Amino acid sequence: MTDAPLLQVRQLEVVYNRVATAIQGVSLDVPEGSIVALVGTNGAGKTTTLRAISGFLPSEDVAITDGSITLCGERINGRMPHQLAKAGVILVPEREKVFATLSVQDNLAFAARPDASISIKRIHDYFPHLRERSSQLAGFLSGGEKQMLAIGMALLCRPVLLLIDELSLGLAPIAIKELMQRLQQISRELGLTILLVEQNAKAALSIADHGYVLEGGRVVFSGKAADLLSHPDVREFYLGSAGQAEKKNYRDIKQYRRKRRWWG
Repeated sequence: MTDAPLLQVRQLEVVYNRVATAIQGVSLDVPEGSIVALVGTNGAGKTTTLRAISGFLPSEDVAITDGSITLCGERINGRMPHQLAKAGVILVPEREKVFATLSVQDNLAFAARPDASISIKRIHDYFPHLRERSSQLAGFLSGGEKQMLAIGMALLCRPVLLLIDELSLGLAPIAIKELMQRLQQISRELGLTILLVEQNAKAALSIADHGYVLEGGRVVFSGKAADLLSHPDVREFYLGSAGQAEKKNYRDIKQYRRKRRWWG
C-alpha cells in the first residue's frame, strides 16, 4: 500500500434536473491496496457518489457540476462507463448484477478478460459455493450466492479499483459476515483497492481501513475505520438498527442540541 491515493475525489457536486443538488462538496481518498467504506442512511448520496466515479449516472438530467475525480493522478470526470472499465474501474452494482438465464460457469466465462490476472479456479477457491453450483442458472442462486458470483465476475475483469454498491442488501447477518470477511481476504491477498458503499455501516467499517459517513449529500465524519466504530456520534446515529438509523438524522438532531445549549 502506498501513501498516494489511487482514487481522489475533490469537492464533488452532482445535480439532478439542473436544480436539485444530490451531493455537494464530497471529498475522499482511496489509497492503493486499501478498503474504504462510504456509509450512511438511505438518501445520503452514497450511490450517487459511486455512480459519478464509475460513470453510471442514470440520465442526461444528472450531471457532475463541480469538483474533480482522479484515478492514478489522471482526471476521469465525465468518462463513459466502458472507458472507465477499460481503465480498471469495475462496478458491482446494487441490483441486476448477474445474467439470470446463464449458468454460474457461463457468467464467469463471459466476464473473464483474456489478460485476467486471476483464474476461474481461484474464484472457486474464494467462493466454493460457485463451484458446487457451476451448472445452475444464476437466476436461481440465493442472494448471497449472487453477490459471490458478481464479485467473482468483477475480479475476472482485472480491476484496478473495485466499486461495490450495497453488498449486504437483503442478506441475512451470517451471509453478510461471510461476504465481508471474504472481501477483506481478497483485498489483502490480491492487493486490490476497494471502495465499498454500504448502509450497514457496522459491517462495512469492520473490514475497512478508512471510512466516510455521508448525510444529506455531504461528508459529516471521516477517519480510520476503527476510530469511526468507536466514535459516540457515529455509534448513536449509524451503528444501531436500520430502523433506528432511518428515524434519526444526524444534522437535524445536532442542530437541535446546539439550540438547546444556546437557549438553555
